[in-house]
Amino acid sequence: MDWSSTIKGFVAYLKLERSLSENSIDAYCNDVEKLWQFYQTHGMDTNPLQVEDEHIKGLIQWAAELGMQARSQARMISGLKAFFKYLMLENLIEVDPSELIDAPKLGRKLPDTLDVTDIDRLIGAIDLSKPEGERNRAMIETLYSCGLRVSELVNLKLSDLHFNAGFVKVVGKGNKERIVPAGSLVSKRINEYIETVRVHIHIKKGEEDLIFLTSRGTRMSRQMVFIAIKKLAVAIGLKKSISPHTFRHSFATSLVEGGADLRAVQEMLGHESITTTEIYTHLDREYLRQVITSFHPRA
Repeated sequence: MDWSSTIKGFVAYLKLERSLSENSIDAYCNDVEKLWQFYQTHGMDTNPLQVEDEHIKGLIQWAAELGMQARSQARMISGLKAFFKYLMLENLIEVDPSELIDAPKLGRKLPDTLDVTDIDRLIGAIDLSKPEGERNRAMIETLYSCGLRVSELVNLKLSDLHFNAGFVKVVGKGNKERIVPAGSLVSKRINEYIETVRVHIHIKKGEEDLIFLTSRGTRMSRQMVFIAIKKLAVAIGLKKSISPHTFRHSFATSLVEGGADLRAVQEMLGHESITTTEIYTHLDREYLRQVITSFHPRA
């Protein structure tokens, strides 16, 4: 069984059985292709069903020598484990060569966040005299107020808005739907954009239900959102390196520091595992540690 046909089968499994997004599928396939590249580079004629644990260890060492960081190595190992799990499920192999392979130990990196003052400054720097100004203000307010991923933002539809009931429907990873509360401010900003700017756009056929559009009436790309946010950060002299995801982290941190139940935050973020959400308790503990250090006489 050759690598190309096996990887095609793996793609079908990820798409149909695990309902992963195209970006996730591409990432998993890139991990497997690195193993294939390792064999080619070292002149080893090995098919996917003949992989041994020593080969995977060799790949990791080779990748490290080429400068791959520990976090990227861990990502690659995760992809390979998913690949060999697929081969096991299909009864193509009897032993999983990745079973005893451990990912490198990683320090848990706390994400950068913004406080409300920073977010207000970013929004205040938007030029509302330009048509994209109203749109960008509505996008940033939605990212922060609803904690959306950027892919969820650019795919948000008019039919997903239920402001009268106080929520929006979000389609997240794996096409899983969730309900996120929407406050009066995000409702106001989106409606202002729709009624003053979007209504005048000639919308491309098939994109009529999308909320956020380019001036040409086409779907916004994730990169366009990233660039808009970077420009605002430069405009106010913000020293932090931010991205659309920063607003999602800030949304979660604001909730946890305000005393929100972790399960509720997990539901609103669309995290499959509570473990992913628990990183925000670490942010909260760091905040508490700083308070103690600053104000307790025995600190």
